Amino acid sequence: MPKIVLASASPRRRELLEQIHVSHIVQIADIDETPLLNESPESYVQRLADQKVAACIQKFNPHLPVLAADTVVVLEGKIRGKPNDKEDALAMLRELSGKTHHVFTAIALKGNKAHSALSVTQVTFRALLEDEIQAYCNSSEPFDKAGSYAIQGQGSLFIERINGSFSGVMGLPLFETAQLLRLEGIELLA
Repeated sequence: MPKIVLASASPRRRELLEQIHVSHIVQIADIDETPLLNESPESYVQRLADQKVAACIQKFNPHLPVLAADTVVVLEGKIRGKPNDKEDALAMLRELSGKTHHVFTAIALKGNKAHSALSVTQVTFRALLEDEIQAYCNSSEPFDKAGSYAIQGQGSLFIERINGSFSGVMGLPLFETAQLLRLEGIELLA
């Protein structure tokens, strides 16, 4: 029996919920993900997570709490979302090479009440070789990921260190998610 509705198409978010034994159903409602003028990364991801929840409730009227999340990579104050194409992925990885960036993941949960949380993780890439960047972009891995890499996949080879939430970089910070689920009385690890 599902405990929540996940308003996300991300297979990684589904896997993370399964990891903590939160049964769920997936219902996706599309929203416009264009950043607003001068919108901060924190405001941007929280707004999108909130809008995903609201759109799912409006479209499907579920009788379960609705959980949504949004993740972006931020380098030097600039939001990097999912790449548009291979050239965009190549450019993002070149920019991230040898630098430290932040991954912002906001989560929103609407059940009896509305709850939200934000996870910010610092990720440092080692200097990348051009042939590594090319080879990685020849795989399918970078194309549906914020920042053009997957921390849980081959992209982990680029990461020198992280300070924060590994699962937050994947797209759903489990510590914060668990806190919100508990606020709605949802049992974990059962």
